[in-house]
Amino acid sequence: MRYLTTLLACVLLLGASKGYAVDVRTVVFRIDYPQAAPISRFDLLPDNIGFAGALLATEDNATTGGFLGHSYTLENIATPPEEADAAFDAVLARDFDILVIMAQAGDLLRLADKAGPDRLVINALARDTALRDDQCRGNLLHVAPSDAMMADAVTQFTTWKKWPRWYLIQGSNPADRSLGDAYRRSAEKFGASIVEEREFEDTGGSRRTDTGHVLVQRQLPVFTQGARDHDVVIAADASDVFAPYLPFHLWDPRPVMGSAGLRPVTFHAAHEAWGATQFQRRFEKLTGRYVREEDYQTWLALRVVGEAVTRTGTADTARLRDYVLGDSFELAAFKGQKVTFRPWNGQLRQPVLLYDGRITVSVSPQEGYLHQTSPLDTLGLDAPETACTAFN
Repeated sequence: MRYLTTLLACVLLLGASKGYAVDVRTVVFRIDYPQAAPISRFDLLPDNIGFAGALLATEDNATTGGFLGHSYTLENIATPPEEADAAFDAVLARDFDILVIMAQAGDLLRLADKAGPDRLVINALARDTALRDDQCRGNLLHVAPSDAMMADAVTQFTTWKKWPRWYLIQGSNPADRSLGDAYRRSAEKFGASIVEEREFEDTGGSRRTDTGHVLVQRQLPVFTQGARDHDVVIAADASDVFAPYLPFHLWDPRPVMGSAGLRPVTFHAAHEAWGATQFQRRFEKLTGRYVREEDYQTWLALRVVGEAVTRTGTADTARLRDYVLGDSFELAAFKGQKVTFRPWNGQLRQPVLLYDGRITVSVSPQEGYLHQTSPLDTLGLDAPETACTAFN
């Protein structure tokens, strides 16, 4: 069995202490799927993606934990899909009870079921809305936002800007169609009108040479012409095949949002508001690179754990789960307000940044979107909308 194991122990010893009151042992488990070459070399994934954020979070947790007699140990494991089950079984055999998983939805659910109800599993990657709906698991919390949350963040902005008429372009892969469905539901939810839809077929090929050149120079302007009058183009391209080429290659000049142009993100390297600059500097000093969404999400997952351990004084997973799902839990996340969990499906409530590749253009939920519990619950599945029963 071939998989990379990196043991990162962050332990603060206080004087001649004989031991720790609480020993928190966590694993970040990442499945590395085959990837097509990215459209741009700027999108090449670093080897420590996700792991870097987890390391920073463990250092943060250990700083506070050292004063309380709490120790934090982190192990990072990366594995190809065909070896994931064996690697995960080895983790379970070593009695790790807190597991942060970076995997696609199907693998995530299988591994969460393997972990069983007595372990705490945190999803730091998969955005499939179904994971928070009829496919939810009682032992599975989500710090990664859902497709529904991201779509709602974009829709609220288009509505606030009074750009209600959409031209929706989705890809032909299953993930693209699922994302397209999220935008359709969001449009209906907030009163946007999809005046036209088209599907761009993924024909394969080299996106950085042959196909990329054809997409930019020939296909997209002709593909997009003749659409009904619209205010904005919404791109649903989870596969990253065509959306980055849409700006400046449309037949009619319109803003692009969704998978390109103005994109919904959990975090990005240019974000500086609400104390984020100090987070960025610490991350860059530790890793020598800029932060990515995956790093922020693993950082957030382990900071959830650290905050819960600090407040409860235990590493017992049942007590930690009850605490983070309760009214007392909140966590600062450098996004303008404290984040909390939805008790009906285990999803972390959080603002969504709208990013144009250089700056934070806006943050959703937008002003004026009200909710009886929290404006953050206007993003994604609200309690009456979810079919999740595992948290009842």
